[in-house]
Amino acid sequence: MLAKTRGIVLRSTDYSESSVVVQIFTEKFGLQSYLVNGARKPKAKIGIMLLQPLFLLDMVVYYTERNTLQRIAEARQQPHFQSIPYDIHKNAALLFLNEMLCKSLRLQTADEPLFNYVYNAVAWLDSTEKMPPNFHLYFLIRLSRFLGFSPAAPKPGQIFFDLKDGVFCRSAPTHPFVLQAPHTDYFAELLRCSVEHVAAVSIPLADRRFLLQKIIDFYQLHVDNMGEIKSHAVLEEVLA
Repeated sequence: MLAKTRGIVLRSTDYSESSVVVQIFTEKFGLQSYLVNGARKPKAKIGIMLLQPLFLLDMVVYYTERNTLQRIAEARQQPHFQSIPYDIHKNAALLFLNEMLCKSLRLQTADEPLFNYVYNAVAWLDSTEKMPPNFHLYFLIRLSRFLGFSPAAPKPGQIFFDLKDGVFCRSAPTHPFVLQAPHTDYFAELLRCSVEHVAAVSIPLADRRFLLQKIIDFYQLHVDNMGEIKSHAVLEEVLA
């Protein structure tokens, strides 16, 4: 079956000297793997530069339900990035978020709300003049809603956040996977705000680093076999 779909590139791996297998989160078919012959050749129809992490694509694809490897008939970047490739902060954030997405997404069926969230967030990051320093925290906190483990907003007196159970609570749990003030307040504020207002959320550098590690812990507690995250160290260095 030949079909049009939007896609979000996640990662590419070598298949042969000139070909790659690229994993793409598609709007219509969920997470799919595509064999792209000759992608590394100079005059490739679909070249390796089009298959970079979190590039947003318009595609025409061949889809067969039983196949583990699909094929791409046509692909073009849409929208074409205007700032991300040239902005060290945005680029570092994108590489980190790409790693988190690669290790979190398991869907092989369509999930349009999740797809639209990621697609629109990446497009917004490219279009905004300056990346808010808390954008990656906001992205992950909001993403957890689409992955099924986002908490409800805290009620008065709920000053702790239980990372293991994913709930705000009035008293600290007995295990160490917990947030407390002021990090609970930062977490809740990012949970409530819109992307347009994330720049107004002020979090000191040391607290932002601590909160990022706790959000990674939160994901590792709720995503099976997520494994170690490595790229956040580079992001923290860039944002310092």
